[in-house]
Amino acid sequence: MASVTQSSAALPLHSGFSATIRIEPPRGILELRLREVWAYRELLYFFVWRDVKIRYKQTAIGVLWVVLQPVLTMLAFTLFFGRLAKLPSEGLPYPVFYFAALVPWTYFSYALQMTTNVVVDNQRLITKVYFPRLILPISAALSGLVDFAIGFVVLAIFTVGYGIRPTLAVLWLPALLALAFFTALGVGLWLSALNALYRDVRYVIPFLIQFWMFASPVAYPSSLVPVRWRWLYGLNPMAGVIDGFRWAITGRGQAPSLLLASAFAVALVVLGGLVFFNRMETSVADRV
Repeated sequence: MASVTQSSAALPLHSGFSATIRIEPPRGILELRLREVWAYRELLYFFVWRDVKIRYKQTAIGVLWVVLQPVLTMLAFTLFFGRLAKLPSEGLPYPVFYFAALVPWTYFSYALQMTTNVVVDNQRLITKVYFPRLILPISAALSGLVDFAIGFVVLAIFTVGYGIRPTLAVLWLPALLALAFFTALGVGLWLSALNALYRDVRYVIPFLIQFWMFASPVAYPSSLVPVRWRWLYGLNPMAGVIDGFRWAITGRGQAPSLLLASAFAVALVVLGGLVFFNRMETSVADRV
């Protein structure tokens, strides 16, 4: 899983010289070589397309499952946390309150699982052909955006059905989606390298995602968190994403105060994940 440097590649073939390709590990901690990822962007596109085709190939209900999963969870949350526990919903109808949180959360949980397993799932390809290994977790996180787009369309129709009209806050949605993407990618970089070294990591992921969901304002509003601890709560990036989605979709309330802390936490996680993934890739290729 080392990086590639190429010399003499610009020489014409009739000059009598041949191009030399040297595969070597990164020399510095911050030598991420993101330019290689851009150079292989077409391969990234085909990886994403492959993942999408595999996900929907030979499925009985296909796209319908993308909608059913958050809808059924929303119904359960509305019944137990809303009607029975009577948790506050910040003035929103319970179905809208929960559905607006479950659409980004479903994307995040799917993307995190995919990025964690992507190196092990592509072990035969990794040991035979060189390409920037960073493409694998990026493609896994990107492929989940197709499911998110389908769920988001249903969410938009859902909110309009409840008489909620979009406001200018909806312009924040791309930034919030990017925050969810980089959260899944950053954590996935750490876990994918660890999963390639220690195969029992994948068994921890379902518990981690379940715990993370209850540590995020999916089933309850973040206003229930005491004010003095809210800055710490905001270090959970998905807290800012979920609060932001509710605000952007419904236009109710003010912009969430957790976004700044969430963005700071995501920046640290992604940078650390890139460094760790690149440092581990030289040994992962031998052990995967």
